[in-house]
Amino acid sequence: MKKFLLMCCFVIGISAASHAQQGGGMRMSPEDRAKAMQTQLKLSDDQTTQITAILKTSAAQRDSVKNAGGDREAMRPIMMAANQKIQAILTDDQKVAYKKMMDDMRAKMQNGGGGGN
Repeated sequence: MKKFLLMCCFVIGISAASHAQQGGGMRMSPEDRAKAMQTQLKLSDDQTTQITAILKTSAAQRDSVKNAGGDREAMRPIMMAANQKIQAILTDDQKVAYKKMMDDMRAKMQNGGGGGN
């Protein structure tokens, strides 16, 4: 019986540790997001620099709204403005890939898989 309880505790501990390593809700930094977009969308260095600046500004604005007690709805205009600015930088092919990337991310978030790897 003791071995069984010890084994259960071990399995639960391993499960908790592996869940914590999956990101635990941590968001990517604007720089990391821009690098991921550079890879997925085949962005030029100039596009990556511009998108990094947009993402940094957007993140700072969202943080200030969040710290002021704002909710997701209050952040929506900030996210939409950043999205429009990003799309203005992309080529037509990149816009298609960006839309697919965003749709996939939304689907993942709706299925409870938000954040992490």
